Amino acid sequence: MKRSREVEKGSEIESAIKELSMLIELKPTGDNLDSATAVHIPTRLFLNVCNLVIQVLDKIGPTMAVLRQDIYQNIQRLEMLCDSDPSMYTNLVEILKKEAGEGNAKKGASCSKAFVWLARSLDFTVALLERLAADPGQKMEQLVEESYSITLKPWHGWISAAAYKVSLKLLPDNKTFINLLMPKDETYDTLKEHMQTFISLLVPFLEEIHSILKLYGLDRLKST
Repeated sequence: MKRSREVEKGSEIESAIKELSMLIELKPTGDNLDSATAVHIPTRLFLNVCNLVIQVLDKIGPTMAVLRQDIYQNIQRLEMLCDSDPSMYTNLVEILKKEAGEGNAKKGASCSKAFVWLARSLDFTVALLERLAADPGQKMEQLVEESYSITLKPWHGWISAAAYKVSLKLLPDNKTFINLLMPKDETYDTLKEHMQTFISLLVPFLEEIHSILKLYGLDRLKST
């Protein structure tokens, strides 16, 4: 309930900026930052950002229902593991290490796979907001299709791709989407500034995540 009240005071994007700023503050410093052992991705803060992304996607409407459900289920999978031993799973990288060591990272409904798809969903969100900020007059269908093509489509099988193609017919117009993203009394210029700040914070974080996924051999995973 507390998190919902916080979001009501501003936009989901503003709340995500706060979470990402906290991630940066908690980032380890030192001489060994290129080492996998030095990488720290706080589980709870990462999942908080993903939950806020769900709220952004909700504003697009039924079109994003499949992606939203996928994000939600992956968040739940990681939350359940984290809740089972909060002190052990405060760092997402430790989860990757554990499943890699057990040989389960690429099997079934692993937390490693959940992490992969959450990262790709954040890639999609960045691509969408980048295009919206650059050209708010562009049609939503084109914005979403371009964003999907460069982030999620390369990893989707024909079933997932077919579900996405059908959902394109349910998109709102871009003006409606922009209005839904803006809190009451906020201007588009302020929204654009917030989107650009969000992107500038999230992109380097995602670059680090993808480097870790590649290190653990998870970067090429595909769905059905």
